[in-house]
Amino acid sequence: MKLAKRLSAALTVLGLAAMPAAADGDPTRRATRLDPLALDAAEGFSTTRYTVSTGTYYRWRIESDGLEEYKLLAPELFRESWIDQVVIEDLEVKPYGLHAVEFDDEGTIDIWFVPIRPGTYRFYVEGLETQGFSGEFVVQ
Repeated sequence: MKLAKRLSAALTVLGLAAMPAAADGDPTRRATRLDPLALDAAEGFSTTRYTVSTGTYYRWRIESDGLEEYKLLAPELFRESWIDQVVIEDLEVKPYGLHAVEFDDEGTIDIWFVPIRPGTYRFYVEGLETQGFSGEFVVQ
């Protein structure tokens, strides 16, 4: 009897997997825009906390004032997210993974991503964490 129940469950799962997805269109067609993150030499980060949801497509705009070199790291967030693309000066990069983005001058970088795993993930500028360059993503 146990074997019959397992076989029935497996066939049900296989049948569901063969069905077309019920989602309305492509979830990556329109991203939810997060508040831009400004990197300001005098003030630090303009935003230090983001609350996002798993499975939602986001665009995170990061803007540098160019007064310092900034290496923005968010390794755990990036590891636990699907990174669709990184856009720099209207040029798209389709990365397999992402660890950090770096600004040598003034400019803007957009990161398009979908958080996969819930948790709290730090983002920071290497070496400037105590000067206002530290924040967190709360993924629900």
